[in-house]
Amino acid sequence: MHIKAAPVNSFLWEGPEGNFLRLSGVIFSRLFNKELEKGLWYFLGEGNEFINLVSQKGRVMKLIFATNNRYKAEEIQAMLPSTIHVSTLKDVGIEEDIPEEQDTLEGNASQKAQTIYQRLSANCFADDTGLEIEALGGAPGVHSARYAGADKDSEANMNKVLKKLENTDNRKARFRTVISLILDGKEMFFEGIVNGHILREKRGEEGFGYDPVFLPDGYDQTFAQIPMNEKNKISHRSRAIQKLANYLAQYTG
Repeated sequence: MHIKAAPVNSFLWEGPEGNFLRLSGVIFSRLFNKELEKGLWYFLGEGNEFINLVSQKGRVMKLIFATNNRYKAEEIQAMLPSTIHVSTLKDVGIEEDIPEEQDTLEGNASQKAQTIYQRLSANCFADDTGLEIEALGGAPGVHSARYAGADKDSEANMNKVLKKLENTDNRKARFRTVISLILDGKEMFFEGIVNGHILREKRGEEGFGYDPVFLPDGYDQTFAQIPMNEKNKISHRSRAIQKLANYLAQYTG
């Protein structure tokens, strides 16, 4: 439902955290922060546990990202239109880990998004990423972070991959990110893929995970050697995020 924001002189009362008004029995809040300049109104959900946004120019939404990784949230926020605001789990009072118990990237992303939606009834999204190696039948895939053990040791994970491939000439691999978005109760998926191959040794000190052994097609540097701003333009995550952003830009237009 689209509701136009009321003019400033329709404020019902003023409080220490912002101005409030009542419109057709629904309370709206205009907070004293940088958003004040954009003319956005925050709809206060029951118990104030989440917020949806409305504005004069069209639908503006707040999305909960099923992560407490602030870097990932900021990366996604930077790629989204200004009418969309991303919150982390911590922002909405959730600090525990969300279960990832499925055997596919799609399944894990969906499980995390569905968990948040069922708990908060709020628009949300989640992602999962894996390295898929052709000679290993797609492994480590959904188990990428814990390939060598539950402690998520990146060095041990890379060493295990290199050991398994040491007598293999087929080094084809791909990074794949899947995003599950739940919008007004409807779930949809967005995928980003970067093809490449696994080197026989580690190169580079930047990045994380399997970046030092992954050489993307068309490049002579690994993900751990490519400058971060360049990597962010071509990465599997950024490609999935861009598809998400393109969809949301149409949805809120």
